[in-house]
Amino acid sequence: MPPETAQKPLGIFGGTFDPVHFGHLRLAEEAIDLLGLQGVRWIPAGRPALRDAPRASPRQRLDMARLAIAGNPRFTIDPAEVDAPEPSYTVPTLERLRRPGECGADRPLVLLVGNDAFAGMAGWHRWERLFGLAHVAVAHRPGYPVDPESLPAELAAALRGRWRRDPALLAASPAGYVVPFAMTPLDISATRIRALLSNGASPRYLTPESVIAHIHQHRLYTEN
Repeated sequence: MPPETAQKPLGIFGGTFDPVHFGHLRLAEEAIDLLGLQGVRWIPAGRPALRDAPRASPRQRLDMARLAIAGNPRFTIDPAEVDAPEPSYTVPTLERLRRPGECGADRPLVLLVGNDAFAGMAGWHRWERLFGLAHVAVAHRPGYPVDPESLPAELAAALRGRWRRDPALLAASPAGYVVPFAMTPLDISATRIRALLSNGASPRYLTPESVIAHIHQHRLYTEN
């Protein structure tokens, strides 16, 4: 195996976070331990390119993410995408992180994605470039591992030679591998939380209390 780089891999976790919830937090927390990451950098998207416009503004979603990760020294926030005038795409974000003064060219970066998002990766903007910029770690439910042969043909072809089961390999190079990991299944979604709030119901125990307080203070996700 090649010698390890000087720094442990850094997890990269982008998303709309509309709102952030315990499913997001648990995925990032478990990824650090299971993949040997130094930490996770959270990157809220300003203008998501592949989904409907978020209900909360970019700044509101950034504020909620900051509240959610407060107190965890292994989590950091990256606000750079929030005020960007162009839509948020994963590859340009990773290209920004590879610049000198950011993470640089040699730091192992690990993009954290869920199984469903990973299966649709071939529809992402300039997606073929992604594997030259970062590793990819795919979260899945225990007992339901990712089957590379079940993926769309174009993505399956791109994964040949990249699929690894040993997360220790992520530290051996800056980018290029795809590693699955099983995470605690939490049936929580931002869509469900927004629906509860819209109907005047409580989202308690689905998202941190600090996030709920922020939502109520700014009257987010209500019909009125």
